[in-house]
Amino acid sequence: MRRRNFLALTGLFAGLALTGCGGADGNTGTLGFRNALRIPPLLDPAAGADGVRRFDLRLRQGRSEFLPGKSTPTWGVNGDYLGPTLRARRGDRVAMAVTNEVGEPTTLHWHGMRLPARMDGGPHQTIQPGGTWSPEWTVDQPAATTWYHPHPHGTTSQHVYRGLAGLFLLDDDHEVALPKTYGTDDIPLVIQDKKFTEDGRLDEDFGGTYGLLGDQLLVNGTYDPHFQVTTTRVRFRVLNGSNAHVYHLGFADNRVFHVVASDAGLLARPAPVDRLRISPGERFEIVVGFAPGEQVLLKGFSGDEEIDRGDYDILRLVAAAQLAPSAELPQVLTPLAPPAVGATVRRFRLGGTNINGREMDMARIDEVIPAGAHEVWEVDNITFAHNFHIHDAVFRVLDVDGEEPPEHLRGPKDTVFSPGKTLTRLAVEFGNHVDPAMPYMYHCHILRHEDRGMMGQFVIVEPGTENSTPRELHSAGHH
Repeated sequence: MRRRNFLALTGLFAGLALTGCGGADGNTGTLGFRNALRIPPLLDPAAGADGVRRFDLRLRQGRSEFLPGKSTPTWGVNGDYLGPTLRARRGDRVAMAVTNEVGEPTTLHWHGMRLPARMDGGPHQTIQPGGTWSPEWTVDQPAATTWYHPHPHGTTSQHVYRGLAGLFLLDDDHEVALPKTYGTDDIPLVIQDKKFTEDGRLDEDFGGTYGLLGDQLLVNGTYDPHFQVTTTRVRFRVLNGSNAHVYHLGFADNRVFHVVASDAGLLARPAPVDRLRISPGERFEIVVGFAPGEQVLLKGFSGDEEIDRGDYDILRLVAAAQLAPSAELPQVLTPLAPPAVGATVRRFRLGGTNINGREMDMARIDEVIPAGAHEVWEVDNITFAHNFHIHDAVFRVLDVDGEEPPEHLRGPKDTVFSPGKTLTRLAVEFGNHVDPAMPYMYHCHILRHEDRGMMGQFVIVEPGTENSTPRELHSAGHH
């Protein structure tokens, strides 16, 4: 029987993803919240004389002390672990210089960015050790919280786990009365689970159905974190940067908070929730209200599956005795048209680590899509939990097993959780960057599944040329 998992989808029951491979029960009651939450530095360069904003990113090896008095090798971008928060506006011309100093071939993918396939940073844009990759594009999409991470075929899980990731914030001219002072009332929360060896090093045992499921948490690379609240409302940009864990977020006092944006931009209106499920690669922006002098825990509440079991304390929020007033939360955020449902329907059957019975082949084009197309993609999960991400596309969730999604899942997205034995229908909008010889990816964003072949490739072509487009890439061997 196909499972009707609508209540789970809304997040109205508990569940967070943080069990170790042995089924740990979480970290509740074990933290002292001793460390101030690290806020990643903002990289927001001015445009040069040529009108181009240039970002210099160095992927490098380093060392980090997560657990007190214990050090571990890590990777980072312009630092020892994680990377800076990048920022740009719609209409900006941006140029990246991405230098690989980690000693292994890797890539850097702009997750959620609408851009030409050759600039996407997927497995075809490999950066060799010592090499520099220099993609350049014009930002052309609504304001959103996107992110960047490696995407080398077969080793993405290790490279992300070691620390190569960061947020990429996009702004536009649509003014909304939301908190927006970065580091004060507009706060990134990159949530990741880790396993540590007894001497405090990162454990890279990626075995098991889902790969690595850690029993400790980092937020922005901070272990045991607290954050000092200074305003009556705070906007948190939450990224699940974990390899596999699915988090059901909420507060210890069960307060209601509001989802204002999902992966690809603003919702039509704030959506009140008291639990929020977020799977790897997904982003949600939430606004939380605070009273002077209060303290509250951001938590994860245990689900009943391996991928979301265990109760976790994530972040202590400590409000100052006096708080600066924030603007009232607007009742309307942005005009959001109903999903555009195209005539073309494609079905993707998610197996254990395959899609439609086939594992990833770097030389095979699986789908050919006309530029600007609107299609319906049916994601039919016939096994255990997965999720589904489409590069250079934005979609709206039409239904899950025939049930309308909750309000906070009706906004623009690029990644969606797919519970076991469910059928999720997506209304997908594709871009106009035509390139019949360079593909984009679609894949499960549980990184062990992706690395083992749960990924396919599509190209965007001029309408009318779909049938004449080659289905093989003769230059794919360079990866």
